[in-house]
Amino acid sequence: MAVTAKEVKALRDRTGAGPLDCKKALEQHDGDLDAAADFLREKALKDGIKLQGKGRSANEGVIGSYVHFDQRLAVIVEVNCETDFVAATDQFKSFARDIAMHIANMNPQYVKREDVPEDQVAAESRLQMERALAEGKPENIAEKIVAGRLNKWYEEIVLMEQAFIKDDNKTITQYLQETVAEVGETIHIGRFQRLKIGGEN
Repeated sequence: MAVTAKEVKALRDRTGAGPLDCKKALEQHDGDLDAAADFLREKALKDGIKLQGKGRSANEGVIGSYVHFDQRLAVIVEVNCETDFVAATDQFKSFARDIAMHIANMNPQYVKREDVPEDQVAAESRLQMERALAEGKPENIAEKIVAGRLNKWYEEIVLMEQAFIKDDNKTITQYLQETVAEVGETIHIGRFQRLKIGGEN
């Protein structure tokens, strides 16, 4: 079927994908904007996973920042990419700002699951096992319950596993992978600092 420029623009506005990709997606899905958008999101995610997995160095980047409207809460975060060209783009800077805003609101403690200290994981595992057994669960069932509860705990404290505050249908990992696919470079979220008046985290 013939696809109009208006339809291509509508899909570009929704997904941020290139005009040729939007045209092809609309043609493949008979002009269905929702189906084409879902297809492009899945493609971006797969492309981002492939690119991110190539282990290329990311020594450029920006410091993203966010200051809450009442001036009592602020975040700075290091976001790295491969080239200064990508670091200077509005899209990359917007990603860094989004991450800083997310950290301000969701208060993660660590960037990745691997960053959580082993003794903290062990203590949480013991606590959840004690709770499961106290609930009368058999030990073999309790172990599965503990694994599920640990995953939920990671989602609360680990940035990459949290639901993105501006779109809770995707995690920060998925948002990063989509951005990687769009800019064509590896991206890493590095250190961050969350400051709140009164010394609270």
